[in-house]
Amino acid sequence: MATVARDRLARMLRGDAESAFSVELTASRDDLSLEVEGVGPVTFPVRPEQARELLGLGQPARFGRGEETLTDPGVRDTWEIPKHLVHARWDDKALDVLLTTAKDELGLPIAAELTADLHALLVYEPGQFFRAHQDSEKDNAMIGTLVVVLPSSHTGGELVVRHLDEKMAYRGSRTDLSLVAFYADCSHEVAAVRSGYRIALTYNLLLRGDTALPEGDEGTVAELAGFLREHFGTPVASPYGLRAAGPPNRLVYLLDHEYTSRALGWSGLKGADAARVSLLRAAAGQAGCETVLALADVNTTHTAYEAGEYVEDRGERYWDDDYDEDCEGPGADAEYVVEELVVREVTLTHWTGSDDTRLEEVSLDVGEDEMCASTGTDDLEPYSSEYEGYMGNWGNTLDRWYHRAAVVVWPREQSFANRAETSPGWALDELVAMVSAGDLAGARFAAATLQPFWDGSLRARTTEAKVGVAGILGKALRAAHALADGATATALLCPFQAENLTADNADAFAGLVSAYGEQWTADLLATWFGAQQPGWAYTGGPQRRRWVADELPGLCSGLSAAREAGGATAARVILDLVWTWAGRDIDTTLASSSPSYRDRALADLAGPLVSILRAAAVLRDVGTRDAVTGHLRRKGDAVTALEVPMLRAAAELPDDGARREAGFGDLAADCAARLRARLAQPPRAAGNWSVTLPPAGCSCDLCEELGAFLADPDRRTFDWPLAEPRRRHVHSRIDVAELPVGHVTRRQGRPYTLVLRKTDALFTNEAEARVGDQVDLEWLAVAWRPIP
Repeated sequence: MATVARDRLARMLRGDAESAFSVELTASRDDLSLEVEGVGPVTFPVRPEQARELLGLGQPARFGRGEETLTDPGVRDTWEIPKHLVHARWDDKALDVLLTTAKDELGLPIAAELTADLHALLVYEPGQFFRAHQDSEKDNAMIGTLVVVLPSSHTGGELVVRHLDEKMAYRGSRTDLSLVAFYADCSHEVAAVRSGYRIALTYNLLLRGDTALPEGDEGTVAELAGFLREHFGTPVASPYGLRAAGPPNRLVYLLDHEYTSRALGWSGLKGADAARVSLLRAAAGQAGCETVLALADVNTTHTAYEAGEYVEDRGERYWDDDYDEDCEGPGADAEYVVEELVVREVTLTHWTGSDDTRLEEVSLDVGEDEMCASTGTDDLEPYSSEYEGYMGNWGNTLDRWYHRAAVVVWPREQSFANRAETSPGWALDELVAMVSAGDLAGARFAAATLQPFWDGSLRARTTEAKVGVAGILGKALRAAHALADGATATALLCPFQAENLTADNADAFAGLVSAYGEQWTADLLATWFGAQQPGWAYTGGPQRRRWVADELPGLCSGLSAAREAGGATAARVILDLVWTWAGRDIDTTLASSSPSYRDRALADLAGPLVSILRAAAVLRDVGTRDAVTGHLRRKGDAVTALEVPMLRAAAELPDDGARREAGFGDLAADCAARLRARLAQPPRAAGNWSVTLPPAGCSCDLCEELGAFLADPDRRTFDWPLAEPRRRHVHSRIDVAELPVGHVTRRQGRPYTLVLRKTDALFTNEAEARVGDQVDLEWLAVAWRPIP
């Protein structure tokens, strides 16, 4: 398979930038004079008796963990002399030479200035140590750490610095100053001192001044620019075929070193990162692209198993005895054997703003076809990992999490789209601003670049809190109007749903109706309601019911009162769609075979139906009002489970003309007539055990025989020999219909016998229902008097 352009780019960058992550230097002890208040001048090599004097001034050293500063001798066991007591003076020329050498070997820009700021004086006595850790960046310009080990007679106490899969150990000197400079993201530790005293000064390394790197070889830059053009000119298929193949929107090149949000910047890049980024930026400019710096969270999932456990291979289990307990290195989990990569997820969390001087929070998932790196993520040290053992259908996986930095490259014409994908609200405001500035053509072009991702990006945000979504929709309505193009307006608005529209949007939406016409409005609203999808009337669920109940009357009122004449038209279209949805929802619910589910679902529709009638009254839409009340009157007796809660909710409304015009009086009359008719039926006679089997679309011989038994007023029990599948069908019919019939299997003989027995609940349920009907009828007589 041919190597894609992004991988060739990463491979070229890997070979064109080599530098150290740490460097050791030696200086004469005459280059430094050290005085500590309370001890006086410190002589080199440091004598044991003077080291003990320094210990008398020391305090237990603290360390940082996240946002906390802790003292824990199990992690850091050493003594720290307060900084204000320490006076270290270097020969200026000697220190300049040392820092210049360190800067060059670490691969930092030649013209930049590297300075050292004293941080602490540390004294380690026998047995003391500092476990592996990373230094926190204490200044925006901090790029690394300088450790100066003073000459003394001691054993142990090696400084071990790690980066990627490399490790360096530095032991110090008995006679000279030993200096070690390393990047702040390097993991390092101090081994336990075995004898004597280890005394060290630590400095923060700060990089300032001209931090730009030379652009490098012109031929290399030209070749990298060619890779970028190829990357952005080669269509790739979208995951799962969700959209047509097209060129990638961006390239994300992951860097090797770790950076915090405080320290990330073009002037603070470390080692190989600085050289590689310089080349990549030069190539991007030549290819007509822009670059931003970013922070990324990376999560990888590998198949894995615990070292030494039984593992499966092609259906066979065996004991793994090939595990090497001494294996080390970044990314190696000593307890696990790591196998294939299952999935890798990369999310950009921050990137540099348009002025390249500040970081903006973003949330952008990066696809595999957009990403490359000169160093694989598995070669780095994860900040967290989690193993999931075998769980039957999943498991035997090891998850690792990493923080990485990245350079994000995109064609200049895609700049708007890339930023818009992380912030739709910003994009919509920017479109309006472009039009206001007189750049209508530019705004339309920018809007067109949103097409590949706009639907998915915006739909993900329409599940947020209602206030936030309404705010985004408001921005989208303003942008759709400003662009003055119906097709572009449709593309911007299609991802929303009807539930996002509120009375606050009424004026803006009415303006769109007037601008683009009734057919445009009808098509857009049909899309928002899902009316172009099969079975659309059954979509929406609880969210739509809440929206209709809470928002519909106010929305219709706002639209009808809007300054633009199109508002009333939009309100009528919305009301028609809502009633079509609700009417079909009513019919589906009434067809349910489960009485308890049916009654609960009908009660849930009461609020939306009340709002539909109120909205019809606001719009003086007699046709919709009569359609709603007529539809309910034509339904069977079960519809009282909807009418009663509707009327109870409507009774809480102000007794004004709108309530009277909404048709609630007609519903109250219909409901009262149904209740009277039920109460006029004589109570069930003692000994009448007849039960009605509700229709369920099944007319098999089992259902016919079951129906006959249930309808017989004199039969209470039925012993019915049936095979298991036939018993299961009868069980299902009884349970779904919630019939007052017990059904157990007597496991004797072949086939087993299904024993049916009508229960006393037949009488108690009907008695309770009559009491409930009487209470509802008496309430109706008071709340909705007069009832015809």
